[in-house]
Amino acid sequence: MDTETILEQLQTRFIGISDIVYQPLQLGPMNGVLIYIQSIVDTATIRESIIKPLLEKVSQNEVEPLFLSRVISGEFFTLESKRSDSLEQLVDDIVSGSAALYLEGLSGMLLFSVQNYQKRSVPESTNEVVVVGPQEAFIEDIHVNMSLLRHKIKHPDFKMIKFTIGKYTKTEVFVVYIQGLCKPDILENVLSSLGEIDMDSSLGVSYLSEFLEEHPLSPFPQYQYTERPDTVAAALVEGRIGVMQNGTPFSLLIPVTFFSLMQSSEDYYQRFHSASFIRMIRLLFSFIALLLPSIYVAVTTFHPEIIPTNLLITIAAARENIPFPALIEAIIMEITFEGLREAGIRIPKPLGQTVSIIGGIVIGQAAVQAGIVSAPLVIVVSITGIAAFIIPHFELGLAFRLLRFPILLMGGTLGLFGVVISIYLIYWYMVNLRSFGVPYMQPFAPLVLRDFKDTFIRVPWFRMKKRTKAYAADNETRQDTP
Repeated sequence: MDTETILEQLQTRFIGISDIVYQPLQLGPMNGVLIYIQSIVDTATIRESIIKPLLEKVSQNEVEPLFLSRVISGEFFTLESKRSDSLEQLVDDIVSGSAALYLEGLSGMLLFSVQNYQKRSVPESTNEVVVVGPQEAFIEDIHVNMSLLRHKIKHPDFKMIKFTIGKYTKTEVFVVYIQGLCKPDILENVLSSLGEIDMDSSLGVSYLSEFLEEHPLSPFPQYQYTERPDTVAAALVEGRIGVMQNGTPFSLLIPVTFFSLMQSSEDYYQRFHSASFIRMIRLLFSFIALLLPSIYVAVTTFHPEIIPTNLLITIAAARENIPFPALIEAIIMEITFEGLREAGIRIPKPLGQTVSIIGGIVIGQAAVQAGIVSAPLVIVVSITGIAAFIIPHFELGLAFRLLRFPILLMGGTLGLFGVVISIYLIYWYMVNLRSFGVPYMQPFAPLVLRDFKDTFIRVPWFRMKKRTKAYAADNETRQDTP
């Protein structure tokens, strides 16, 4: 197909695109056209780096054959260029922010990357806040995110593999890893899974997560979201793999274990005494978030004899005029609390925190005075809600919130026996769950004593000489410090 025909077909394909520009160029006796979409390119770069060098060379009376050969070689331009005579490639590159140069006598067209998408500056992390440590977070521009990551990992073994996903969005997706540290079978699994994805659009990295999971119906996440470059860098050095997508400020880290989802990046910036104490508090409150309402309902309904007498009298007096059994009362309060939590997220920020806090206090107080719920249950649900916020990763916290309801039903119908059965079933399921071949409960099941140095507690850095066995490949040595 000759270049004139390609130009005609490009004009046909771009009918209805109001911001397409066909800028004519008169280069001596030679006609040309520069094609680009004005809203997504840097017009100053086009003017200074493409049009101006061409006009300057023409004014010097370049000979036409020599002129075209030098244009093809790219010696006139400071921008990198590539030549193409494929209609589909030309269309894809132009709608992605490239400028296509057509010149009479030139075989194919030259493409220049001159994208200029609107983007925000690098912000502070808002979803993974730390007191000590880096404050920067990813943004929606993948190239800025790569720059942030390259700034932290300066090694030739740091690799990036690019995919383009989405029939209409043509979204750039990068798999990032450190060669020699990650397990080759996990990397191959991730690459093959991404290569098989065929969808119309991918507007967030969460679109991809459901294609990558081995157990997509599981309530437990088999990946880790993060918006922090330091978290991604630390995970890659441990032997994990990252998936980053253009247009989203979050990255996926795979594989994961339950205990890695219970850790925060700040654990590694604080002294090991403080980090270990906070981890134990975090584990304690995660069990409170999952089990406290169920245990309260089970004990007050089926096992009041195990409650101290004075406390039992107080609870009985508070529930004297309540028309509902403890199970229904707890379900009402839990659903109300979840609604308030969701409302606090969706309401505009200046109002959200105020409405959620005041709404919870007012509704709880009114419900107690009206005799709909008892004061002890309001306290239990409030403590449970606060405990859920201590879980560092939102997806795991959401799994606990979902599981709280079936456990509550088991505790309200079978007592503590039902709660114990629920715990056993959940633990049995988690022990058999795998994230890209890695046991979800490692190093607890299977038992890997070496990794306990960075699980329930964090030992000093000079004691963590080996990488986590769950993630590391053959190179397990983290440091050679004596």
